[in-house]
Amino acid sequence: MEYFKKSAPNKTAFITGAASGLGRALTLELAAQNWTIGICDLNTNGLKETQELAEQSGGKIQSYSLNITDSTRFQEICSDFLAKTNSIDVLINNAGIGASGKTDELSIEYWNKVIGINQMAVVFGCKFFIPQMKKQGSGTIINIASAAAFSSAAGMGPYNVSKAAVLSLSETLHAELKDENISVSVVMPTFFKTNIMQDVSTDSEGRRLGELMIATSGLEPDAVARTILKAASKKQFYIILPWKSKMLYIAKRWMPGLMLKINAMLYRKREKLEKMLEKKYQKQQAEK
Repeated sequence: MEYFKKSAPNKTAFITGAASGLGRALTLELAAQNWTIGICDLNTNGLKETQELAEQSGGKIQSYSLNITDSTRFQEICSDFLAKTNSIDVLINNAGIGASGKTDELSIEYWNKVIGINQMAVVFGCKFFIPQMKKQGSGTIINIASAAAFSSAAGMGPYNVSKAAVLSLSETLHAELKDENISVSVVMPTFFKTNIMQDVSTDSEGRRLGELMIATSGLEPDAVARTILKAASKKQFYIILPWKSKMLYIAKRWMPGLMLKINAMLYRKREKLEKMLEKKYQKQQAEK
């Protein structure tokens, strides 16, 4: 399938958090179709690897080292990219970090870090690229949120809050940009195989559980990337995957009270859940 065949005449995209995981997978998918792509990340080594792989696949890459919370530098990079391409067909706000711990025990600095990366970076990307999309009369914005945006599992306060903000922003943008011929999609997956937990403190409550849920998910970034790009190409707003995430979304909408009870029960039994997932993980490793 050719992504955005009708809506991306110049095949230009900008992807944040492209050094690994989903960001890299999205980059490689578009590169294989000869796109010109701006990529950024704080991980310069990973970013270089992504660039090399993407160029081998046929993409034209502009790579930028960026602390995504630095709005001044982010704006400079966006201006540089647009000066070189004169267009931005697809913006993918993907950069993000995991977070875990009890709300009252987490520091204000930690809250600011998570919100700065997961929430404000999405705001920055939209603010700096939307004017060009309006000018050219077209564009697609893909914001990577999470099932955490609506499921609100305990022990993940900053992550839940930041991803709920991305969902809300996306819904707002959908209304604001519809008459500008700019499509918006918000992606809400459950856990899949990425390194999103790498910034979570090793002694943080819930880190190991998160790692196990990722490791046993059976869902690879490449498959997620393809699903996202296919759905966004069709201008699908809510991109919810896999089926577990869709079931959670339906349950939250139609049985919110039950979801509250389930979240509380799962939090009480988190140690039992972690042991169960540990056994599943060990079994998967033994079968390899």
